[in-house]
Amino acid sequence: MAKKKSRTADIDIGIDAADRERITEGLSRLLADTYTLYLMTHNFHWNVTGPMFNTLHLMFMTQYTELWNAVDPIAERIRALGVAAPGTYAAFAKLATVKEVPGVPKAEEMVRLLEKGHETVARTARALVPVADAANDQPTLDLLTQRLDIHEKTAWMLRTLLED
Repeated sequence: MAKKKSRTADIDIGIDAADRERITEGLSRLLADTYTLYLMTHNFHWNVTGPMFNTLHLMFMTQYTELWNAVDPIAERIRALGVAAPGTYAAFAKLATVKEVPGVPKAEEMVRLLEKGHETVARTARALVPVADAANDQPTLDLLTQRLDIHEKTAWMLRTLLED
């Protein structure tokens, strides 16, 4: 019996199937990390207390809104490359390097955890750059560049809150 061709094998956009697979694996990790960081940031927005409440509450809202708006373009890039995007907590838990935070930390620890979370997502994005570059995948490179800019800048801003 002849092997049935997958729909993704029919895609001819100038990126071969093996490269698309490697790129979508990396994008899936980026999506999982982004979503996990989004959830952490939203949780901290809801639960922050202390003298910096208003500042952090508003900052976290800006950050979780940006993260929420980032997940769709990442998932849609995965789909454009012919693969189903992960979309469950179980899938994200397996793929993410950003880990959930148990309980409700103090405000300063929230800032520290978010700083580290943004650094983690930046590393996830950066690890995919050479793969996308080697495949001549400019749309993915553009997406990664945008994400790196946001995560590095946000980590820097959070870091400044922890300085004396």
